[in-house]
Amino acid sequence: MKDTGKIALPLGERRVLVTRAAHQAGKLSEGLRALGAEPVEVPVLEIRPPADFAPLDRALCSFDSYNWLILTSANTVRALVDRARTFGLRLAAADHLKIATVGEATAAVARKAGLPVALVPETYVAEALVECLADQAAGKKILLARAEVARDVIPDALRSAGATVDVVDAYRNVMPETAPALLREALEKGIDAATFTSSSSVTHLAEAARQAGIAFPFTGVEAISIGPITSQTLRQLRWEPAAEASTSDIAGLIQAVVRALH
Repeated sequence: MKDTGKIALPLGERRVLVTRAAHQAGKLSEGLRALGAEPVEVPVLEIRPPADFAPLDRALCSFDSYNWLILTSANTVRALVDRARTFGLRLAAADHLKIATVGEATAAVARKAGLPVALVPETYVAEALVECLADQAAGKKILLARAEVARDVIPDALRSAGATVDVVDAYRNVMPETAPALLREALEKGIDAATFTSSSSVTHLAEAARQAGIAFPFTGVEAISIGPITSQTLRQLRWEPAAEASTSDIAGLIQAVVRALH
């Protein structure tokens, strides 16, 4: 007799909170949906220009003077390219300039923008990039473009290794005004897990909960982290991750959700 029943999906009927910025949530939501989950998008991050463009503009106008350019996220790449376009500049790596990125996703966006990437550490965290660069940093001039609020692991370590490091804010991560209301609605309907792609997504969700009058962490909700730094931030806020991605990317995060909930 032929079996006509539906194939059970690993995340069937599970509601999973997606905290990424609205313009970046698609890949994660689609991956969760393909496994049967209902992604609940509550963007707690919104990308905005830096408070002061002057440092970034100076760096762009002297782009050829650097030996290394370090890009920490896809948002950084887009911000640099967009700002350069306002000056009529085309970012193109000179022969002496090498580019390093934290993560393959960032590298892919950089390459699409015409920036050849020379270095992507196997582990997608700042510490791994420092380990790769430290022995060749002495005497080099390095441009680090990143979010306005970020850890100082990279510049501190590379300066200690003898490099000159210019740090510029390429963008700001702010919490959307709609986040508290969307979060309240999501929790009223119930969620099984919350996904986090950065430390900022953790701290911003905590702030959204505070503004909405909701206790944080959420009782009965599993926290799923993209990597060790995000997990550390969760623990600092007394929310032990139920699972952490084995590779710090969206595919790894989705598999961590499956491990935690299936």
